[in-house]
Amino acid sequence: MRSIFYVTTPIYYVNDNPHIGHAYTTILADVLARYHRNEGDEVFFLTGLDEHGQKVQQAAQKRGVPEQQHCDELAPRFSNLWKKLEIQNDDFIRTTEPRHVKAVQAALQKVYDAGDVYVDEYEGWYSVAEERFITDTEKDSGHFRDVKRLKERNYFFKMSKYQERLIDHINAHPGFIQPEHRRNEILGFLRQPLGDLCISRPKARMNWGIEIPFDKDYVTYVWFDALINYITVPGYVDDPKKFKKWWPASIHLIGKDILTTHAVYWPTMLFSLGLPLPKTIFAHGWWLIGETKMSKSLGNVIDPLSLVDQYGVDPVRYYLMREMVLGQDANFTMESFIKRYNSDLANDFGNLLNRVSGLIGKYFNSCVPKEGKAGAAEQPIHDAADGLAKKIEELINAMRVHEALEQVLVLIRNTNVYMEHQAPWKEAKTNLDRAGTILYTATEALRISAILLLPVIPAKAQTVLEILGASGTEPEWGKLKAGTKLKSHAALFPRLDAEGKVITKT
Repeated sequence: MRSIFYVTTPIYYVNDNPHIGHAYTTILADVLARYHRNEGDEVFFLTGLDEHGQKVQQAAQKRGVPEQQHCDELAPRFSNLWKKLEIQNDDFIRTTEPRHVKAVQAALQKVYDAGDVYVDEYEGWYSVAEERFITDTEKDSGHFRDVKRLKERNYFFKMSKYQERLIDHINAHPGFIQPEHRRNEILGFLRQPLGDLCISRPKARMNWGIEIPFDKDYVTYVWFDALINYITVPGYVDDPKKFKKWWPASIHLIGKDILTTHAVYWPTMLFSLGLPLPKTIFAHGWWLIGETKMSKSLGNVIDPLSLVDQYGVDPVRYYLMREMVLGQDANFTMESFIKRYNSDLANDFGNLLNRVSGLIGKYFNSCVPKEGKAGAAEQPIHDAADGLAKKIEELINAMRVHEALEQVLVLIRNTNVYMEHQAPWKEAKTNLDRAGTILYTATEALRISAILLLPVIPAKAQTVLEILGASGTEPEWGKLKAGTKLKSHAALFPRLDAEGKVITKT
C-alpha cells in the first residue's frame, strides 16, 4: 500500500549565503524523498526562502534597492544551488508570494477570531539580530547583538494557553520531537511558565512584512509568517482536498538552533488553528569546521558550490550523509572528505565496478555470464544482498542514514573480498562456468548496491546501472539478465591524493 510522505526543510533566510549547513539539510530531505519515491510512496518535498523582517529591510536599504528587488536578486543563489546538488524538490516557497500572504492573513484572522490574540503595551529589550524581544537574563548573557530598549503596543498570541496541551502531546507521542535528547530539552523548557508570543511589528518601525488583516498599522512577526509556509503550499487556503491529503507533514527537518520555534511556537499555533500537528520534528546537529562552529566572522564557512565544482555532486552528497550521525554535531575537514571519498567510493564501490567489468570484458566478451550453480561461497553474498533492502528501510525510517550507507558498503566490501578469495581470473583458465558464477554473483551484488545508493548518489549510481544494462530498480536477487552487454566506462571515482587532486597514472 502506498504511503503519503510530506517532508520539509526550514525556509532559509534570503540574506544568507548558502553554506554546507543549508546543503546538508536539503540533501537529507532529498535523500528521504527519493527513498520514499523508490518505495512507491506518494511524496511531497518542500523547501524555500524566508524573505521578510527587519534585517531584509535594512539590507535592501543599505543597497538602495526596494525590498522585493533585493529578495528577487538573492533568491537564485539557493534555487540554483539546489539544481546543482540534484535536489528534486516538488515546490519552492518564497514568503513574499501572494499565495503565502493569503495563507498567513487567513491564519492570523482565524487565531484572532478564536480569541487567541490580544493587544498590549510591552516594554523590554529587543534584539534586532534575532528580531524578537529578549529577557533580562538573555541580554545579560551577552549572546545577543544589537540590543535596544523598546516600548511598543503590539499584538500577542496566547501561546501560554496551550502549554499543558503541548506537554501532553509530547508525552503521548514519543516520536514527535526527535532525537530524544531534543525532546527532553523542550520538555525541560516547558517546565517554566510559557510566555505569550508577540506576533506584530508596528509599520512605523518596520514595514517589510505581511500586513495584519485586523490592523493595517502592523505587519506580522517574521516567525509567525515563516512557519505558516508548511501549510501554505499543501493548500491550507486554496485547496482543502489537497491539504487533507498532505497535512500533517511526515517530518520537519530542522537545525537544532530553531528547535524552540518549531517545537513550541508552531504546535501552539496549530492548536489555535484547529489543525493536527506534524508527525515528527527532527532537529539535526551543526556542521563544525575543524571542531569550530561555522561563522562569517571567522571566515570558516564552507561553500558547497566550490566543493561540487571540484569533486562533483555525488561525493559531496555521500560525504555529508555518511559523516553525520543524525542528532549529533559533525566535523567537516578536507582530510576526512578525501579519506571517505577514497575508501568508500574509489577503493570499494568504484573498484568493484572496475573488477567485474574488466574481467567480464576479458573472459566473456563484455556480456554478463550465467549465474550457474551457486555454492557455499556464494551463499553469504546472496543472503546479505537479499536481506539488505529490508534492513535499509528500517534504518532510513529510524533516521539512521549513516548506518544505512555503511550497510551497503559492507556488502560492497564483502563482495570485493569474495572476488579476492574466489579468484575468477584463475578459475577462467580451467573452469569458465565457475568463473561465470563468481562474476555474476559479484555483478548482481554491485547492481543491488547501486540501487540502494540511488537516493544518495543518484548520478553515479544510475551510471553503474546503465553500465550493467540493468533495467528497473528492484533490489531482489537475480534480476540481472545473463547475456546483457556491459558498456565501457571511465573510472567511477578517480582516487585523490592528500591535497585532493585526482591521481593520474603515468
